[in-house]
Amino acid sequence: MGYDLDHLKKVELRKVWPHEALDFTKWLSSPANLNMLGEAVGVELELIETESSVGSFNVDIYAQEAGTGRKVIIENQLEETNHDHLGKVITYAAGKGAQVIVWVVSHARDEHRQAIEWLNEHTDNDFGFFLVEIELWTIGDSKPAPRFNVVEQPNEWTKALRLSENLSETERVKLSYWTKYREIARSTPNFLKVFSPQKPTKDLWSTLRCGTSAYHIALLIDTQHGRTGIEFYVPDDKDIGHKAIENAQLFEKALGLKAKPFDAKKASGLRFYKDGCKIKNNEGEWPGFIAEQLGWALKMRKLIEELQL
Repeated sequence: MGYDLDHLKKVELRKVWPHEALDFTKWLSSPANLNMLGEAVGVELELIETESSVGSFNVDIYAQEAGTGRKVIIENQLEETNHDHLGKVITYAAGKGAQVIVWVVSHARDEHRQAIEWLNEHTDNDFGFFLVEIELWTIGDSKPAPRFNVVEQPNEWTKALRLSENLSETERVKLSYWTKYREIARSTPNFLKVFSPQKPTKDLWSTLRCGTSAYHIALLIDTQHGRTGIEFYVPDDKDIGHKAIENAQLFEKALGLKAKPFDAKKASGLRFYKDGCKIKNNEGEWPGFIAEQLGWALKMRKLIEELQL
């Protein structure tokens, strides 16, 4: 039996992007392509500016992580890694006060992989260094398609463990819960089509961006009262917040939970909790809690779109 298959063919990067700054950086800085890189490294990226000055030098792309505001630098190199660019990466990170550093290259040499690995091992949990190879491939007569391959990245488990050493028992529980949440979320395809889970924290919430800075969704846990929850949070747009509150019954129907509206001086929105969800010393039940929260998030996002908030 024959199979009608074709072959992948690798394309030289310079055939598509002749000039690193004028072509590749311009291409990568567009929202869609920056999002593609962000998905590869697990960080939701928002562009601040390109060719951003650092003293007498310029970093290719200066960005931030959506939701946290952590500063990100992206240094592009359409050739194999070298010592010059490694130095630039560190210089730009220091100059911009960046916590996320992404080095995009055509090929990573072993000594530079080891250097990035060393930086990840010897910096604290606030910093992350990524070494990413960019490739172009065609199938038959297709247009070239880009692919990002992450070859070095922070070891989140190691960093989370290191961070947990300085936390209280309750903070360690919260960090562990959100670590399990991210693991489950990343293996849930229908959730990943809509949301990008953030890195684990010691907070009572984990933010989910909705493609706008006007509002976001947050998953919640309450370790003191043994409950899980979700909220629709509007930082400072009272029109959106009040419209959500006016439609609280629709949210209640969609989620099967009782709404708790809040309307502070700036922030407003809706908060929902489910009782009987013990967090502490109950790790075996976490996957069920988390799966339910992922479902709530998808239902809430769908209703937000229907209400055109």
